[in-house]
Formats: sequence, C-alpha cells, structure tokens
Amino acid sequence: MTLRTSHTGLNVTDLDRSLAFYRDVLGFTLLAEGKEDGRRYAFLGDGGDRPVLTLWQQARGPYDGARAGLHHLAYTVDSVDRVRAYETALRAAGVEFAHDGVVAHREGSASGGIFFHDPDGTRLEISVPHGAEDAPAPHGSAPTCGFF
Repeated sequence: MTLRTSHTGLNVTDLDRSLAFYRDVLGFTLLAEGKEDGRRYAFLGDGGDRPVLTLWQQARGPYDGARAGLHHLAYTVDSVDRVRAYETALRAAGVEFAHDGVVAHREGSASGGIFFHDPDGTRLEISVPHGAEDAPAPHGSAPTCGFF
C-alpha cells in the first residue's frame, strides 16, 4: 500500500478572508462551503471535483512557524512564466513575500520559485522543477524552502 496526500486542511482565523485569497488570488475553485456558526469551512479544488485544500475556521491566532506541525505548503506549476504570473497577482493583492521575486531552491539549482504567506501567515511556495537556473539562491548551503 502506498500513501498519497489526499488534501491539505488548514485552520484559519477568518474563512471569508482566506477563501477570497485561495479562490480569487490563487485560483482554487470552491467545491463546498459550510456556513453554520461555529462550523464554517470551505472545500477547494484545482479544477476537478475532489478537494485538494480545506479551510476550517477554528484558529484563534495566526500561523506559528515556531511550533511543531505544518512547515509550508508547496505547489508546482509548469513554467517559470507561470510562477511570475502568480507573483504579479500576489503582489497586486498585497501579499508578503519572503524573498524578492523568483529564487532558486539552492545554489546552482534549476528548480525554484516564490515564497510568501497567506492571510494567516501560513508559508506557501509556488515553484517549477526547471527554469530557475539564473535565479539567485538566498542561502548558500541550505534549501530555500526550509528557511523562510
């Protein structure tokens, strides 16, 4: 038996704000939503009919990278131009970035992307496996996705 990721669930502080971010800025589709007080949630898809991301309005405070648990969510796209298109949309939405523009995953790597935070501070990455050969690496010896 091989385990595969089915979907990722995130606790959020404000479902409306997070739904707007993941749907309107990142392009996820809303599959289902629970609106009952104390039980608000949203199931998001990537164009299919199965959820890939679920948002649960049950957090009382922002993401804390110093606590055990989720480190970051990483998404991949097919071209560095697509990464840059996301960067443009995210900047227009006022998103906080960890690095300026597309960066390599490590020194000399062909893979790389953008690193940023969602409205609750959860760390996110959008990257490509190839095409970032000319991008700088923010850390000489450590993977970029490990420390942001």
